[in-house]
This record gives sequence, C-alpha cells and structure tokens, in this order.
Amino acid sequence: MKLTKALIALFMILIITLSIAALIQKQKNTTFSNTTSKSSSPSTIFNNTPYNLLTLPTFQTPLALEVNVAEQSASTLNNSTRLEIYNFIQANPGIQFRGISNQLGISIGLAQFHLGVLKKAGLITFIRDGKYKRFFQTKKYTHKTMQIIALLRHSTAKNILKTLLNQNKISHTELAHQLTITPQALTWQIKHLTEIIQKNKDGMKAIYQLKNTYTTILTETLNLTSP
Repeated sequence: MKLTKALIALFMILIITLSIAALIQKQKNTTFSNTTSKSSSPSTIFNNTPYNLLTLPTFQTPLALEVNVAEQSASTLNNSTRLEIYNFIQANPGIQFRGISNQLGISIGLAQFHLGVLKKAGLITFIRDGKYKRFFQTKKYTHKTMQIIALLRHSTAKNILKTLLNQNKISHTELAHQLTITPQALTWQIKHLTEIIQKNKDGMKAIYQLKNTYTTILTETLNLTSP
C-alpha cells in the first residue's frame, strides 16, 4: 500500500515537471517567433529604422572659384558710384581717402561706405601712411611697391628721389638748393628716407645717392603718382 502511494506521488511529480517544461518551451518559442517577426518586418526596416545617406564633400575647381570671384566682383561693381571709385583707385594707386572724396565730389560718408564694400569684396586694399590710408587695387602691387608709391605721394620726398634718380650723386647743399628748401628741412626729409637713400661723406660734405636695390622700382613707380 505504501509502495503504491509512493509510485503515484512520483508519477504526479513527473507529470508536473514535464508540464512545466512544456510551458517554458512554448514561451521560448513564442518569444523567438515575435522577435523574428519584428526583426524581419519590411515596414520596420524601411519605415522605423533611421538611415543617414552618405553625403560626399564637394570641392570647387580653380575655374569654379574664378567664376565665383568674377560674379562677386561684377555684383559689387553694379553700383555706378562704386565703379567710379574703383576705377579711380586703379588709375591713381596710393590715393588717400580725402583725395578720393574731393576729386570725385563724393561726400565723406558715401565714400567711406563704398570703400568698405569694395574692401569687403576683396577688390581693393590699403596700407597705412602715418594718419592716412592709401588705397590700391588688390593683388596688383607687392607690399614693398605700395610703400614706395605711398612715399612718392609726398611731393618733397618724390622730388628728392627723382633728383637722385637723375643725378646719381649729389651733396646736401646742392640738393637743398635744387629743391628750394632749407638744409634743415632736407635733413628732416632724409631721416625718413634712410631705407632708400645712402649717405656718404666727402670730407665735410654729405653726399647722397640711391641704394641700388631701389633704382628699378623707383623708375617703375614714379609715373604712377600724380606730379
């Protein structure tokens, strides 16, 4: 009797164990099926999953860059006053702000505005000459050439350099006489031209001549400035 009860109990445990195992397996199958269904759904792949398209970098050819610059320049010069200022600077390199305003009959505010637009567009540039800004067409002259042109915009300095270019060597006294300025005024001018003018001594006399490196550039730039 006891043996029969024990066998029945063991049989019941076995049935319960198998039932639980079957339920677990069924649950696993259901989860796998749902997961597979979701992962393979076309609507999920194409609608729910975000994809970023690969954007390749764009490069401009030198020709394209030239076209862009030309278009920008043309757009900037559409204004007649601005074009007049630009042409005036081309024809008068190293002209200063007041000279542009006065010679073109343009108000200071208007000249300042258009010069700012031309500078921003890269069509003109300027260098400082004491309290002045001297304007040039962009990329036409080297910085050294612009400095020489700015220097030649000062009439006395220009006359000194022009005389030395023509006469090669000249004494302090003779140079002051030819320029009709005092020896003291000439001394002051020479102090500002020491990079270009070489000073030698002949006894008690001061002899001036141009440094060789500046002869060619002065010859080329003298005619660019107004008399």
